[in-house]
Amino acid sequence: MKKALLRVWDFLHAIRSLFSDLFFSGLDFFYKRLNKPPKVMTNMETIEKIIAEGLSVSRFGDAEIKLAAGKGVNYQVPDPQLAAKLRQVLSSEDERLLVCIPDVFESLSLFTPADGAYWVKHLARYRKYWYRFTLKNKVYGNAFISRVYMCFNEKHIAAAYFDALKKIWDNKDVVLVEGEKSRLGVGNDLFDNAKSLRRILGPSARAFSRYSDLLAEIRKVEKSALLILAMGPVASVLPFDLLQDGYRSIDLGNIDTEYEWFLRGYTKKMPVENKMVYEAGAGEGVGELEDETYQSQIIARVL
Repeated sequence: MKKALLRVWDFLHAIRSLFSDLFFSGLDFFYKRLNKPPKVMTNMETIEKIIAEGLSVSRFGDAEIKLAAGKGVNYQVPDPQLAAKLRQVLSSEDERLLVCIPDVFESLSLFTPADGAYWVKHLARYRKYWYRFTLKNKVYGNAFISRVYMCFNEKHIAAAYFDALKKIWDNKDVVLVEGEKSRLGVGNDLFDNAKSLRRILGPSARAFSRYSDLLAEIRKVEKSALLILAMGPVASVLPFDLLQDGYRSIDLGNIDTEYEWFLRGYTKKMPVENKMVYEAGAGEGVGELEDETYQSQIIARVL
């Protein structure tokens, strides 16, 4: 009896979801024809601009636009202050900061069928927020600069993107501001060309609750260091605030996961040993890492 009721519930839920998708798809059909999309650079144009002009970078994806619209996601509860800060960054005209958004508004031909279908569904519900919160006269960077592998059909191109990205931190003193189990560059050569590498660890989820403490800890770092951020939505707003203090910071969340998948030749999202991968089991089974080099790089914990 219980199993039968569950099947009925699942069926009704599926029907409800189908009609909901159809409703939003219908609305989006007309909305996208009546409104101009934001302008977005290619991945390589974005990377080259960052290097040539020494810019700070904020990236916005599906989670950030949901939070900017006042909704929550798995790893961050809705917060009015965070929503306001995200909208402020999206509309920033500070030329030192390159704000990046997904290049998904005009064509999805470069994406795998699964990722393309995901963005179609996402845009049906959130396109209006992307258009509302961005500036019409602004050209945005491409948020996929740190997701250059898994979601695209032509995966071999990722090698050129990773080589270009590594030039950003070449021979620089780098401080990684990351979730406590993200462990960027551990077990691979992603940051081998950096002059030095240090780490500030923050929460793996709901990091905005420690935002002030994170800012205070980062401000202890010398301003000549390059900050590379990987901490979800917090990494989207930190570059804006840090610029006011004279710091250059770059949001590259997911870069290490994509690099690991690329090196291993994976064609579907898989867990990575000893690292937090939200899209493949999150932190399940990820314990402490006693590696001496990694531990010696940690200069602060804000947990």
